[in-house]
Amino acid sequence: MTLSRPLHFISVLLLAIAVAGCSTSGGRKKGGYYKDDGPDANPPSNLDQIPDAVPKLEPYASGANRPYVVFGQRYVPDTSGQAYKKRGIASWYGKKFHGNSTSIGETYDMYAMTAAHTTLPIPSYARVTSMVNGKTIIVRVNDRGPFHSDRIMDLSYVAAYKLGIIGPGSGQVVVEAIQAEEIRRLASQGAPAAPAPEPDSATGSTPVMAPVASTPVALAPEPLAPVSPSPAPMRPVAGAATGSVYLQVGAFSQPGNAQSLVSRINTQLGAEGAPPASVEQANNLYRVRIGPYPDRQSALNAVPLVSDRIGILPTIASQ
Repeated sequence: MTLSRPLHFISVLLLAIAVAGCSTSGGRKKGGYYKDDGPDANPPSNLDQIPDAVPKLEPYASGANRPYVVFGQRYVPDTSGQAYKKRGIASWYGKKFHGNSTSIGETYDMYAMTAAHTTLPIPSYARVTSMVNGKTIIVRVNDRGPFHSDRIMDLSYVAAYKLGIIGPGSGQVVVEAIQAEEIRRLASQGAPAAPAPEPDSATGSTPVMAPVASTPVALAPEPLAPVSPSPAPMRPVAGAATGSVYLQVGAFSQPGNAQSLVSRINTQLGAEGAPPASVEQANNLYRVRIGPYPDRQSALNAVPLVSDRIGILPTIASQ
């Protein structure tokens, strides 16, 4: 039987009633904000290797961007393109909704970097930064929710995992919409605009994408790139110095493409006195990292320079 609304949308309404009396501290031991929710019994071991969503220009879904009413509250999705940056509490949803339809008819994948929001346009992209640990992720907004006054966003399981809020169930974050103007501006500067094809994700159905570009545009598709005459050293994960902090700017299945990016970074950042870029091999992935930096704050301080010079928004990576 065909439902008039996505299963997740209906479930969220029912579950919101059940948890309306819960505290905002997010102390749910079985999962996120929703009753009896949680991860699979055997979650994949490669969650750390699932990169952020890769923003791109997409047409808005007409049905999911119309005004709607939930519990007497009217929500008006904003498709005007204006800036959005707001602080609030993010929660997450997992196996209870895994495989159900999102508000735009896509299948919810708890191991994809997605999120639900009440008014951000669908689909769109957002930066989510934890106010507790400073971690930042990029998610694709493809669903509606959460419909509770003290929640600003519902993250997928893997997004919440990477942000560090799986255990507590929720956490204070800043959500910032990634606007179309940013993508167009970087594209006009000649930056590549297509995501790099990578190995299958933890679920085996969603491609693992390369990290997002700075403003934001994805890395180029992986052609067969020649390895530079003097390739950068490859560091196995086990050899990384304990406590070292790096900026990760790419993850590739082909070592030649990783080496090409390393050469470009070292050429563009060499005069800035930045730490060198190098390639770290982890299983079948070749990750491009800049560092090490002495501490997390030093790495965070370097993000604007790296983003501006090479057109890729890096993520913080330890070891």
